[in-house]
Amino acid sequence: MSVSRIRTGLAAIAATVTLVAAAPAAPALAADPVLAAGRALAANPYERGPAPTTSSIEASRGSFAFAQTTVARSAVRGFGGGTIYYPTSTTAGTFGAIAISPGFTASQSSVSWLGPRLASQGFVIITIDTLSTLDQPASRGSQLLAALDYLTRTSSVRTRIDATRLGVMGHSMGGGGSLSASVSRPSLQAAIPLTPWHGTKSWSSDRVPTLIIGAESDTVAPVSSHSEPFYTSLPGTLDKAYLELNNASHSAPTSTNVTVAKYSISWLKRFIDNDTRYEQFLCPAPSGSAIQEYRDTCPHS
Repeated sequence: MSVSRIRTGLAAIAATVTLVAAAPAAPALAADPVLAAGRALAANPYERGPAPTTSSIEASRGSFAFAQTTVARSAVRGFGGGTIYYPTSTTAGTFGAIAISPGFTASQSSVSWLGPRLASQGFVIITIDTLSTLDQPASRGSQLLAALDYLTRTSSVRTRIDATRLGVMGHSMGGGGSLSASVSRPSLQAAIPLTPWHGTKSWSSDRVPTLIIGAESDTVAPVSSHSEPFYTSLPGTLDKAYLELNNASHSAPTSTNVTVAKYSISWLKRFIDNDTRYEQFLCPAPSGSAIQEYRDTCPHS
């Protein structure tokens, strides 16, 4: 082979190496939507639904189609039956689950509006009837846990649920029950007491991320003797928040309430689904005409 042909070959190899080294491989990979989706899934396998907006968390329905099924009192133990609301598709994987209790003298109908609202955002929900409408908060807490156990172990939707991602909610004595349930089962991922009532005022042993929603004009469970001391007693190291509804009564959470819904969705998404996309609605502290006061520790990443 002649020297000139050798030199020509070496020059061609050098040029090829230079082109390969300069090629923008990383941007091309980053632009691949399949790879990007894979990276997002790996970062948070529990993320469900599209990126949230103010409109999406205020809407009456989320992006998931849902169905409901009745649970007869005679078919369960430890609580009084109820209604399950669940996403119909399992394409996204399993879902977190939340049990919701009504308050003193009330039935599940008082909290039923939350079933479709939360299920359509990507959760399995059970609104329960209690064994007696006169049951006290501690009993309601035990019944919330019994309902979660039923959901995850024997219900018709158990295969749709991730049993490690569970939460509790409740109104009035049911809200007090959600505090009791949290102390009894610290593995819960979230709790939302709604205008809660409880004879116990200190919850310093609670380890469950808790959003307490009080009402400024509540005369049944005044915030000064219930919601506020409950919140203050929760450990300062805990992910916690206190939202007080402006000029609202004790029964405010028992019918469609956009403020209750949007911040409940954000709290449940952040702590049951580990979805940090919802932090923007929780911190910095939200404000507006519907909110009298908001306190929080901001989510600990």
